[in-house]
Amino acid sequence: MTTHAELASLSSYTPPDSSNYGAHTLRIDLGPLTVWFSYKTPVAFRTPGTPTIVRQNDWGATTGKHLKWINCETSQTDTIQVSGEQFEELWAKHVELHELRIADTDERGGTN
Repeated sequence: MTTHAELASLSSYTPPDSSNYGAHTLRIDLGPLTVWFSYKTPVAFRTPGTPTIVRQNDWGATTGKHLKWINCETSQTDTIQVSGEQFEELWAKHVELHELRIADTDERGGTN
């Protein structure tokens, strides 16, 4: 029997000495999919049989720290960094391939 813990888990990828970033550095494991977020934006993901796909930093220093922490958490030899456009294309492909849906939540708590 599969437990809820095996289906999904939520954690922070923040190093212990940077705990004030915790809510903005979330890692979600949903079955075979792992997604790393910087704030509410997916910036890296991994599915079975693929390297970790990390989006290049198009934002600034804080997101740069988040991406550095993701690279430290994953095996650098099993990570590829791609442009924002490539990331969006690969994300859409893997979402469709694995029939995944992640709803975007607006500030009022509704879904878009």
